[in-house]
Amino acid sequence: MVVTDTKVDDAVRPTFLTFEGEVQPGEAFAHMIENRLLVDALVAKAKALGIALRTTPVTGFERRANAIDVSFADGATVSARLLVGADGARSQIREQAGIATHGWSYGQSAIVCTVAHERPHNGRAEEHFLPPGPFAILPLTGNRASIVWTERTADAERYVAMSDAEFHDELEKRFGLHLGDIEVVGPRRAFPLGLYTARSFIAERIALIGDAAHVIHPIAGQGLNMGLRDVAALAEAVVDAARLGLDIGGVQVLERYQRWRRFDTAMMGVATDSLNRLFSNRSDVLRLARDIGLGVVERMPPLKRMFIREAAGFTGEVPKLLKGEAL
Repeated sequence: MVVTDTKVDDAVRPTFLTFEGEVQPGEAFAHMIENRLLVDALVAKAKALGIALRTTPVTGFERRANAIDVSFADGATVSARLLVGADGARSQIREQAGIATHGWSYGQSAIVCTVAHERPHNGRAEEHFLPPGPFAILPLTGNRASIVWTERTADAERYVAMSDAEFHDELEKRFGLHLGDIEVVGPRRAFPLGLYTARSFIAERIALIGDAAHVIHPIAGQGLNMGLRDVAALAEAVVDAARLGLDIGGVQVLERYQRWRRFDTAMMGVATDSLNRLFSNRSDVLRLARDIGLGVVERMPPLKRMFIREAAGFTGEVPKLLKGEAL
């Protein structure tokens, strides 16, 4: 298989939703895993297993009866039974396979940056629902947090282009002072947001996973989780086929993967789209309804646990790897 890679005005007044882990005395607090650390760990594990890693992109492929020949930008080629398109929202593999996408832009962009703060976050993640879009504070190691701040695209571009002092002032209005003084560490970037789904997750000897197959709004923080479910489902389908002596890139295997992931992807897309439309607006009626709904969830632990399990991907047909089971 080949895998490629204070005071707030009405404009920023938030509705609060916080998720806190139940941390016992003496336990380490939960925090987000930074992308660079996750990638480093995966690369190290792949090397330990003797998996050959290539850093050059795929430039093309040709299908044969029982294989697919893949070409790389450095002129190298490799033959495999299955090509997995894991090359992001602008997937070249998806485009070369002739798989179209459907969806729409939200006219929003997510400003992403890392913030250092005075006081510990104690593993607490927060999401503030503001009229332009959600503002998430996600705990990192130490007194640091990752910010995912949604704004209308034109405003996001204006904020990112501000001076450090001006950006700090705008950020502080939304972040608040509950963790003390804050300071942006590292770069700040803006990424356009939309809802896009590939019309098919598969083609002859090709499977799409992650953002190559689907892009959703980050309001529920489920993009990576969905990609991991794709990987686990495809791996299970491939291993089961290999045990039976079947072609791992054959139609039956790929169709099983697509059936497994298509419905879950569609439901999550509808859910995140609905949440974004519910929270990213200035309607007083919708604001009242959502505040009441969040209050009900907060006061009913079983209902809250159900939402947390759904967000964590522990409902429906969960692949073995996500349950900690060997294939």
